[in-house]
Amino acid sequence: MGKLSIKIVIAGRNYPLTINEGEEEVVRKAVEDINTNVQKLQESYAVKDMQDLLAMTSLQLATRSNTPSGNKNEGELKEEILSALQLLSHSIEG
Repeated sequence: MGKLSIKIVIAGRNYPLTINEGEEEVVRKAVEDINTNVQKLQESYAVKDMQDLLAMTSLQLATRSNTPSGNKNEGELKEEILSALQLLSHSIEG
């Protein structure tokens, strides 16, 4: 399987990624979930520090991975959460 170079934005920061072909949809959905959750947390709490918002988002996403989902089978959910957490980890280290 080939590689694909894409650019994503997480919490306002740009990241170039090289992913396997066929993973783009999962990665983009994970990015959307992260950004949506960060925005909800910003609106709900007086937290300004992006690292705190990303940490809270990672906790929520990890918690979801341990909760049965009616929409997705367990493998799909774990794959999506793993991708989101890997991206989040790279963004914090970045």
